Amino acid sequence: MQRISSRNARFQVWQASLTNRTKRQRAGEFLVQGVRPISVAVDNGWPVRTVITDASRPLSKWASELLRRLPDVERVAMAPELLAELGEKDEAAELIAVLELPADDLDRIPVRPDFLGVVFDRPTGPGNIGSIIRSADAFGADGLIVTGHAADVYDPKAVRATTGSLFAVPAVRAPSHREVLDWVRRSSIPIVVVGTDEHGSTDVYDFDFTQPVLLLIGNETAGLSTAWKEAADHLVRIPITGSASSLNAANAATAVLYEISRQRSRPAQ
Repeated sequence: MQRISSRNARFQVWQASLTNRTKRQRAGEFLVQGVRPISVAVDNGWPVRTVITDASRPLSKWASELLRRLPDVERVAMAPELLAELGEKDEAAELIAVLELPADDLDRIPVRPDFLGVVFDRPTGPGNIGSIIRSADAFGADGLIVTGHAADVYDPKAVRATTGSLFAVPAVRAPSHREVLDWVRRSSIPIVVVGTDEHGSTDVYDFDFTQPVLLLIGNETAGLSTAWKEAADHLVRIPITGSASSLNAANAATAVLYEISRQRSRPAQ
């Protein structure tokens, strides 16, 4: 077991991965903390490269069991003040896992007869990405696709906001709408592309979401790009009242995902 008590080169690589997307991508790994997120990652078979523990205290029952489940994974004991820096908190987490970044392969998202996928177009807030992944998990979506110039799915703020759902729902980054549409066209299951827009022609509760659907959510400020609007088979809107002019992107996604789940849970007529 390696011990780290100073800001050596390895510590600096991990520290840089917290704030530098390019270095995170180059290293091919990202940091995860928290009992539930790490447990969900391990339960779902995510490759763990390293487990970093607090060198100053004994392991809890949970941590000991986790390490027994990962007998071949490298273990590093780190000074608590350094571990706290990696955890971005005043006190050190008991354990931080270093996970391997998965490939941005759209085929990681399964397409079944009841397919439900979500596209988040050009998001600027990593927290919103994490919140939508969490809602996608809660309401039975098969995966999330982030398109265009966007915040990173593996930004620590996004990872934390998912509360572990990142490891249960595939999240894939795509350069533009073109790659996603090619993937949709290759599917043997016909998928209806449905965009959300305040000027949509149909209210969400009047649209039939029981068919295979790819749901489009737009940028927090600008909404869906023109390219995505033109690519959509349908544009739907969320009726709102009061003085609010619009909904936060993550809230809008959650509202539509709930409606889809509601429709799909109704007994067949």
